[in-house]
Amino acid sequence: MNAVKPVRGTHDLIGEQQRRHAHVIATARRITGLYGFEEWATPVFEDTSVFARSLGDTSDVVSKEMYTFSDRGGESLTLRPEGTAGICRALVTNGLTQSLPQKAFYAGPMFRYERPQKGRYRQFHQIGAELIGSGEPLADAETITMGRDVLEALGIVDEVVLELNTLGDAESRATWRTALVAYFSDYRNRLSEDSQLRLEHNPLRILDSKAAEDQPVIEGAPGLEQYLNDSSRHFWDDVRRGLDVFNVAYTVNPRIVRGLDYYSHTAFEFVTNRLGAQGTVLAGGRYDGLVEEMGGPATPAIGWAGGIERLAMLLDEAPDATAPIAIIPLGAVAETPAIRIMTELRAAGLRSEMAYRGNLKKRMERANRAGASYAIILGEAELASGVVQLRDLSEGQQREVAPDDLVKLLSHTKKTGSSV
Repeated sequence: MNAVKPVRGTHDLIGEQQRRHAHVIATARRITGLYGFEEWATPVFEDTSVFARSLGDTSDVVSKEMYTFSDRGGESLTLRPEGTAGICRALVTNGLTQSLPQKAFYAGPMFRYERPQKGRYRQFHQIGAELIGSGEPLADAETITMGRDVLEALGIVDEVVLELNTLGDAESRATWRTALVAYFSDYRNRLSEDSQLRLEHNPLRILDSKAAEDQPVIEGAPGLEQYLNDSSRHFWDDVRRGLDVFNVAYTVNPRIVRGLDYYSHTAFEFVTNRLGAQGTVLAGGRYDGLVEEMGGPATPAIGWAGGIERLAMLLDEAPDATAPIAIIPLGAVAETPAIRIMTELRAAGLRSEMAYRGNLKKRMERANRAGASYAIILGEAELASGVVQLRDLSEGQQREVAPDDLVKLLSHTKKTGSSV
């Protein structure tokens, strides 16, 4: 019988990979918490309309990449391809638009039917943060700074560059859109089939195209800068001024765009050259119209999301696994007191494990393979003397210790890193 394999585009997280994954989440949770963000958890599937509204019917995600299915009740449901839409839906359905601003952090799996490659999976994982209810330029600067701080805490900030752009307000984008339609219409026959379709429905998305035939045309397209009104220019200036105050370095990239109408003003990406084509590791922007798309009131918002797999790949090394303490009872008579010791160590926050069979030599070999820091050995002689043998497996030293002293002694070594 052939072994069952994981579904294409999925992967198991075990050992070092899982420790890297968990470290990214824990670090992001800690840093966003310093900024006042609380963790939210939304369902991994939603009514399909949640994502059709948020991503647009003509987007590649909606038209080609979503995992959509009908449940037994005939409802159209979709595995979430991203996290922001669910957060905004939760804001509205839980009545939180009456208590703004809201600061939400999230982490979890997302699903897209894409071509699997390095750093890109069909089930992938993201961290994200959404600041909902703040429309000031300083909110943008601080939210970007928070993303930078997450990358710095992960030790990878020197591996990335922050690229920044403005999308202007609705009036500025409408003027720009008219100019783009006029420009791309002149080159319609040179555009890819997808871009020709986007020309009719959402010409800004042409600028996101990766099709080779589109690139020469895109290069000559008019930029937004010349169409910004005074209000948008002031907002753009204030965002950059705020980043300067927060001491966040950036480069301006006018090709960073977002195709949907609810996006406005700031768009940004932290990119690296270490992951090939999958160079964006954390990205976001302002989306002042999305909460309204979900049935709520007009509400300003800004946020970002980062790919956990890509961030984990950039870590220099995985966090070390916690070294266990091996409990080794010799003979049936020692098992009950050994279990009592193990329970007390675990209650004190010390990882402890006991093998169920084997002689002393085999159990010590197993403890060394598990990377145990110490072994606690007790048999009939130790029970009679009211002691245990505590062996430092890194130093090879062994001493007698009273059982009641184990928690205090081993907790001290855990805190200080010293030997017993």
